[in-house]
Amino acid sequence: MFNEKPICIICKEEIEDGEIVHMKMRYPKKRGMTEIKAYLRNEAQFTCEACFGNR
Repeated sequence: MFNEKPICIICKEEIEDGEIVHMKMRYPKKRGMTEIKAYLRNEAQFTCEACFGNR
């Protein structure tokens, strides 16, 4: 749960630091400041660039 790396929802590979990704997520309802990486890890589904390009 903690310190888990995000994974691509298509190929199930770990997303590396600095890698270009595409995300599917809902626009947040709440306003305010939050830790971006933690928010994305909890709320977004990641797709790596290679898988996104093959669609």
